[in-house]
Amino acid sequence: MRLFIIPSLAILATVTSALPAAAPTTAKSTLENLQTAYNGESNAHATYLAYSEKAKSEGHQKVASLFAAAARSEEIHAANHAKVIRSMGAEPKAEVKKPQVASSKENLQAALKGESYERDTMYPDFLARARKDGNGDAIQTLNLARTAEIEHAKLYKQALAELESWKGATASFYVCPVCGWTSMTMPAERCPSSFTPKSRFLTVA
Repeated sequence: MRLFIIPSLAILATVTSALPAAAPTTAKSTLENLQTAYNGESNAHATYLAYSEKAKSEGHQKVASLFAAAARSEEIHAANHAKVIRSMGAEPKAEVKKPQVASSKENLQAALKGESYERDTMYPDFLARARKDGNGDAIQTLNLARTAEIEHAKLYKQALAELESWKGATASFYVCPVCGWTSMTMPAERCPSSFTPKSRFLTVA
């Protein structure tokens, strides 16, 4: 498997006051799908950073760390998608909208809904098209992102279920720098998704 070298995330951003719209799954090409995914991950990155700050202000430091880790993961996904978009001769574009921030509980619910959509609908649809097109690089970046979103959904679901016991607590989260896979525990040796050595993992606290 060819692993991505993650560049810094550079986003062509237009800030507005609306919530990010759900990404459509009827795009006409793999390139269009990648642009949609790039836009979605770029917005998720901005939104999760805002959610993290809100969680801090409410005394939910562990939730704040989770959102910060997920934001770093989404940044990695966006960078991976951008690399493939550029390899296809296009420039990645994102319209980053101003996040609408509510309570930490409501933010977790919104995040879980978004991750579940990407896990169950968006990425499977985009992967089906990439496979039809025989685009190996697109298949890789989309699959790595979906695998990480599965973990994000699990973490958000756990955080919602344990929100009261998490309040006042602190924790570190571990993020694979290659694929964005995220966990509360460091893998034994390598990332289970991209096989990146654990020595390269990022720690977010």
